[in-house]
Amino acid sequence: MKDPESNYRGRLAPSPTGLLHLGHARTFWTAQERARAAGGTLLLRNDDLDTARCRPEFVTAMQEDMRWFGLDWQEPMVTQSERIPLYRDALARLHAAGLIFPCSRSRRDVLAAASAPHDGEENDEPLYPPEFRPAAGAPLPPLTDPIAVNWRFRVPDGEVLAFTDGRFGPQQTVAGRDFGDFLVWRKDDAPSYQLACVVDDAAMGITEVVRGADLIKSTFRQLLLFRALALPAPTFYHCPLVTDDQGARLAKRHDALALRTLREHGRTPETLRAAW
Repeated sequence: MKDPESNYRGRLAPSPTGLLHLGHARTFWTAQERARAAGGTLLLRNDDLDTARCRPEFVTAMQEDMRWFGLDWQEPMVTQSERIPLYRDALARLHAAGLIFPCSRSRRDVLAAASAPHDGEENDEPLYPPEFRPAAGAPLPPLTDPIAVNWRFRVPDGEVLAFTDGRFGPQQTVAGRDFGDFLVWRKDDAPSYQLACVVDDAAMGITEVVRGADLIKSTFRQLLLFRALALPAPTFYHCPLVTDDQGARLAKRHDALALRTLREHGRTPETLRAAW
């Protein structure tokens, strides 16, 4: 039950690029349980900025599957593709502060650079070589409309960043060593996950982000953006990842463990949760 005195605001933020699986369900259930324990509010955000893979039928399916599993949210769903002006305004603020720079280098260029070993984490950005940066303080070209070049955030090299995770405890990294300059806007004129997530979490008043442990490194990037944009940062709780029988992290290609498939095979939310 919601406590009218509670200021806790959590969120569920699925991306409609496929069917939700058991890993999503466990993380979302944890988010709901933490919101309920705090007597707070749980929101739903549709992270649909990947226009190449997001499909309307997956938006419908994710809401149906979440309701079936017992998940509930208290306000109308927020859709990222409807919020582009907010992200563009944040980009303009970063540009005015000289904290970003245009980048014409491809991912292949970055991976090929001797100083840019990949850290081996699936879906994570390779370490951006400092020699690819423009000189500090060099005049920036204006932001165009539409944007047709990548823009990156210049990280403060050597700065130690830290936060305390609600599940895994103290976390620490070094900017420029453990991760490099990262994308905030893509050349296909779309905001990056990092920028959109920060802008939305602040605008929605999110006080705690509950998500998978694969996004711990993203938290450091996002904390830099919260600071650069003078926005209040939430706390974070990262959940252990669910794996398949071979120990591989679940992905949306694991159709056998999709909530919709499990439901069709007669599984119930109660029996699925009892196995955790």
